[in-house]
Amino acid sequence: MKILKYISATVAVAMSVLTVTSCNADKKDEVSGSGIVPPSPEETVTETITEPVTEEVTEPPVVTSEEYPVSYPEMEHSYAGDMYEAERERLSGTLIPTNEREGFSGGGYVTGFGTDGKTSLKFRLDAPATQHYDISIGIASDSNVNCRVLLDGEELYNFTTSSDGIFQKITCHGVFLEKGSVFIEVIPEGEVMLDYLNVTNSTAINSISYQTDDFSVNQRISIEANNLIKFLSDNYGKYTLTGQYVSGADNSEIELIHDITGQYPAIRFSTVNNIEDTSNVNACIQWHQNGGINGITWEWDSPSTASSIYTTESNFSIWNAMTDYDISMSTQEELSDLHLNGVISDDCYNMVLAMDDFAEKQLLPLKENGVPVLWRPLYEASLGYDSAEGAEYWWGAGGAIPYQWLWNLMYNRYMNYFELDNLIWVWNGMSDVYAVDPSTYDIASYDLYTNTDNFGSRSGQLMAVQKYISNKIIAVSECDNIPDINAMFRDNSVWSFFGLWNGEYITDENGTFSEQYNTKDELTKAYNSVGSLTLDEYKLLAGGGELPSATRNFSEEIVQEEPTTEPVQEYGYIEDEETTTTKYLEDYDDTADNYGYIEDEETTTTEYVDDYNYDGYDYNYDYDYDYGYSEW
Repeated sequence: MKILKYISATVAVAMSVLTVTSCNADKKDEVSGSGIVPPSPEETVTETITEPVTEEVTEPPVVTSEEYPVSYPEMEHSYAGDMYEAERERLSGTLIPTNEREGFSGGGYVTGFGTDGKTSLKFRLDAPATQHYDISIGIASDSNVNCRVLLDGEELYNFTTSSDGIFQKITCHGVFLEKGSVFIEVIPEGEVMLDYLNVTNSTAINSISYQTDDFSVNQRISIEANNLIKFLSDNYGKYTLTGQYVSGADNSEIELIHDITGQYPAIRFSTVNNIEDTSNVNACIQWHQNGGINGITWEWDSPSTASSIYTTESNFSIWNAMTDYDISMSTQEELSDLHLNGVISDDCYNMVLAMDDFAEKQLLPLKENGVPVLWRPLYEASLGYDSAEGAEYWWGAGGAIPYQWLWNLMYNRYMNYFELDNLIWVWNGMSDVYAVDPSTYDIASYDLYTNTDNFGSRSGQLMAVQKYISNKIIAVSECDNIPDINAMFRDNSVWSFFGLWNGEYITDENGTFSEQYNTKDELTKAYNSVGSLTLDEYKLLAGGGELPSATRNFSEEIVQEEPTTEPVQEYGYIEDEETTTTKYLEDYDDTADNYGYIEDEETTTTEYVDDYNYDGYDYNYDYDYDYGYSEW
């Protein structure tokens, strides 16, 4: 996986990238607290355990660690509907106002950003109350341009413009702002026409639902897996489970977390690339024996002569592997006959053999030992599909159709042929275009690499996923920053669990803790928050114990208090429920109370009466929103 990760968001949903390498720290001989005693390197088991474990079940542990209560500012509720026109903001350098392109708001729009990504426009917002807002940007471009949006210098979100040259509205929902002035900076990485920034009340976070199906898609699910999915469903929205990716069977990253926080993560996430190496199987069994949850991702090298997970390094074609013949229940002898008779291709035959090999060596031993697994195959399928190089990984390189075919093949073969009743299926396609049949997965997950110092709650991404996912648990399967637990509950955005990636996101080249992405203080507060679950807390709740829980924020219904004395709102336009177009009546007059236009109830097009006249208007001054001078 690549080292650099980033987010690229569109109007509906953000896309993220994944990555990384890692170093192992020395393992302690014994671990206090949870009773985990992993094998030393020289004692590491090399053969898969196949006998069921019959250890006596111990009483749930008593949780004694000091915990941080979940806290956030008290919400206020005030009407907001402010339009900040780009051409009225402070312009400098190459930025100029113009009105050559139709469809803009106000008196014009701003161009001159260039293509180097170094020119930006900053808006000063005056938040009337401490609450959540929707922040929309009006913008157009003749090419796909990535744009970064900063809130007081911290990245708020990214988006990519359309290339049709038509003005569009990009909205980030549920942005929390405290009362007072803040700055929103728009940084295009290419030439755009920036029209406006609009700030309105947001009640979108109230639409976030924690309603889930109360059953697994696996009708033959094992008792252990059924207990786990029921636990996740029952506690969805109440807690977020802590999770950490390991780089090896020695769990060095997990031990590092314990040294810093005094806690172990509830979920041990691992990746498997070498099918023949069964050390992770043994580590998963041991983690399960000590009460923890296992998550597994298959880094599947393509079954081809140029073998890699990456599309650019592989010569495998998933389209060539596709077949209309149902091979999900075929034995390997039957597959061989189909291959020899030309019914299935070399690519198809080799792919199914690799699939079977993984099931037999990596998953069946876990089933035999009663280990439930959060199973995340074919991850990040849509990642990079719209780029010139195609999708990042070979299983998504052919687009949605072959990816969905492969997902269904794996699901049916693993569920029905291998009867892997211990799997809880985690779909990580990360796009509604790549969506698979909801009857084939239990959890939808999203990978979030913010490329910032603060994860926050990422409520916008959660709301975006819920637009095409219903009645499913939603989780963060990979991240670079530890989520802000307080922000999650403040924004009513409690992801089911998170998995912090390994490598540089937690350790340096010596295997010691690195604060490049997460500080010790952030890690400690997250792991000891009332709103998160660690290993001991998960064991306590799963064993019938009780824990305090945090309260999620719910904004009250906002009353849209329209002005009653005059129909003209700030910025001189009248709201029209039937149309969103404008009709220009006169030249722009910056001394007037309005911008010289009103909403037209009878037309659906913009009618220009006079051209905008910029003569005599100095855009290098900072006009405040009463059209007087002000200083920042």
